[in-house]
Parts: sequence; structure tokens; C-alpha cells
Amino acid sequence: MKDYVRQNKSAWEFNAYNFWVEHDGTPEERARRDLEDPVGMLKKYAVYFDSYEGIRVANICGSCGKKAIPLAILGAEVTIFDISERNMRYALETAEAAGVSVDFVLGDVLEADMKKYRGFFDVVFMEGGILHYFHDIGKFMEVMYSFLRPGGRLIASDFHNPRSQGF
Repeated sequence: MKDYVRQNKSAWEFNAYNFWVEHDGTPEERARRDLEDPVGMLKKYAVYFDSYEGIRVANICGSCGKKAIPLAILGAEVTIFDISERNMRYALETAEAAGVSVDFVLGDVLEADMKKYRGFFDVVFMEGGILHYFHDIGKFMEVMYSFLRPGGRLIASDFHNPRSQGF
């Protein structure tokens, strides 16, 4: 694991589960909100999905499942790629409380099993400011596009200015 990846992992492991409980409620509370209005929980991103039922979605740096679980409730098959075990715990407990399942790949997404995931996903979805975690954007985008099946869709929203991040 590269040093910068190790640093990111360390930062995201620090008190993450408790952070999500304090900000989003217990997994059961979060699941109730997700079940009440899954499209609403997707916020502005809902319009970028033509459908949900049966599509395979890679949620990159999907953290606590804040978008993955509503997608699963709507019928998508979601795989979260994230580096934090504590994020994984919160996401999986929330999914269980919502009565859905999501896959969670723990580790550096740039080291994902390409034998398994190349061309596997209909949608690669990332949001919330993740690009600054990756020092080689070219390599990152190569992996993201490799995940997509032919004709698949990349949905990305990032609030960090790449120019100020040294890209």
C-alpha cells in the first residue's frame, strides 16, 4: 500500500463509525430515512440514472453507503469500493437494517480485481469530493472506465478544484 493511501486509510478509520452515528443516526435510523424516500436520498444524482432495477453500480469511495443503500433499495446491484473498515461496518449495518444487500470491497480501488470487475458495471458513480485522494488521476480514470461495460455510464461530481490540488 502506498504511503498516501495508508494516510487516507488512517484518516478515514479514525472514529468514522461514531461520526456517522452522530451525523446520520444509527444504522437503523439511517435505513428508515433511506426507505422512506430513496430517490430523495440520491438528491441531485437521481436524474443521471435512467433506471435502477437490476443495474450494476460501482460506488467509488462510497463511504458509509449514503448513496449506495438508496440505490439498492431502488433495485440496483451496488458494490461500494472504500478503504475504511469503519465505513464498511456502518454501510453494511445500514443495508441490513434496510433489508437490502450491498457488496463492499475494502481496499484501494486502484488495486481492485480487474479479472472480476473489468466491464462488470453499468454505472460507475462517485460524488462528494474524492478525486483529491488519488495522486495519479490518469490511472484512476483508466480503472474507472475499465469497470464499465460497453455503453456504460460514468457519473462523477467533485467539489474540489483539481488545479488547486496539484493535478
